[in-house]
Amino acid sequence: MPRHRVDPARGSAPTPLLPRPYAITGGRTEIRLDIAIEALVVTNAVHGQRGSQPEHDAILVRCVEPTSVAELSALLRVPIGVARVLVADLASLGLVSVSGSAGDAPSVALMERVLSGLHSL
Repeated sequence: MPRHRVDPARGSAPTPLLPRPYAITGGRTEIRLDIAIEALVVTNAVHGQRGSQPEHDAILVRCVEPTSVAELSALLRVPIGVARVLVADLASLGLVSVSGSAGDAPSVALMERVLSGLHSL
């Protein structure tokens, strides 16, 4: 039977308790990839291919369209660190592609053009 708690903001309607973050990641906090929170994630999985956890499956469904790691964190209602671990798991299995990671910094020339454009406003 699922455990519930009473949320005072919602009156007496019980809300289900969420699993602890360490239970979702198996206690892992380190990731093999340097994934920025603004990195975009897109599903590579063939229709019906599944991850090893329900959260993996939720990411695969949501990332048919490019979705940032920060958005995934909010949609899954998990801390950003947990979302990064889950995305790294799927990327290591080849089920998602991650673009815009911390290593994909824009060029200095691009940054200067953006700054120049902002100054002209």
